[in-house]
Amino acid sequence: MADVLVIKPMLPSVIEALEENFTVHKLYEADDPSAFLTSIGSRVRGVATSGHTGVPPEIMHKLPNLEIVSSFGVGYDAIDPEDCRRRGIIVTNTPDVLTDAMAEITLGLMIALCRKIPQADAYMRAGHWTAKGNYPLTSELTGKTVGIFGLGRIGKEVARRAQAFKMQVVYCGRNEQPYEPYPYFADVVEMAKVSDWLISIVPGSAATDRIIGRRVFDALGPDGYFVNVGRGSTVDEEELVKVLTEGRIAGAALDVFEDEPNAPEALFALDNVVLSPHQGSATRKTRWAMGDLVVRNLKAHFAGLPVITPV
Repeated sequence: MADVLVIKPMLPSVIEALEENFTVHKLYEADDPSAFLTSIGSRVRGVATSGHTGVPPEIMHKLPNLEIVSSFGVGYDAIDPEDCRRRGIIVTNTPDVLTDAMAEITLGLMIALCRKIPQADAYMRAGHWTAKGNYPLTSELTGKTVGIFGLGRIGKEVARRAQAFKMQVVYCGRNEQPYEPYPYFADVVEMAKVSDWLISIVPGSAATDRIIGRRVFDALGPDGYFVNVGRGSTVDEEELVKVLTEGRIAGAALDVFEDEPNAPEALFALDNVVLSPHQGSATRKTRWAMGDLVVRNLKAHFAGLPVITPV
């Protein structure tokens, strides 16, 4: 059986499936990771990891016979696919299987933000409904324009669900998609100007690093809402805290942050923010399917077949 290195803990279902099909080496259980890699590194032909963990250089250079990196997650921020190609290493990820879960949480965050569901829940639990009367009026999604920054697989499903809420959809991305029915903007600032809601679903990269900052928030304006389910690195968090504190945008719902699991503490005290601990795809069904795809990509490669979801 092919030797596969698991860098960080993964779901039990993944580990069990890997152990049924491969000789598995668990780096995270090693007392001395460097010595462990020195002893088994030349035998390792596959790696199971995540897009956040990747295969750091200090690990990569100890795996001279590595053939495939099978990554858990649609993003692969910590993996350099071009470097892997130069080395002849295949990289796979787990798209599609998490699309619905991501679209669901996006709309859930939007509803929670505009209807202030967390705050209303706290209001009732504190006994304020009987003591102070009805909760203040809130906003709603119906009739609003939502600008989607990144109309990929997830963005398209968000767009479909937003239309079900009677919202108008516009989008921005690297290229116009001529067969999509929504108005296209080549510049995110220009899209923000016409949007009541701005949703970011773009991946993290040098090109998108802090691409959402002052100009975008100023264009969105004091009645606009911002939602990030893409990557925290795409947002200037310091500026975001500032515009939220000053009321220069109406609110934000965030599932991702630049320095996870840490988030700016200034956000915790704000009433116009809904925070989620990067749980967009964190359902039992979706995470099982993601893990299953990690294993199936490895099995396909070592059976001499094309991998299922190459990057």
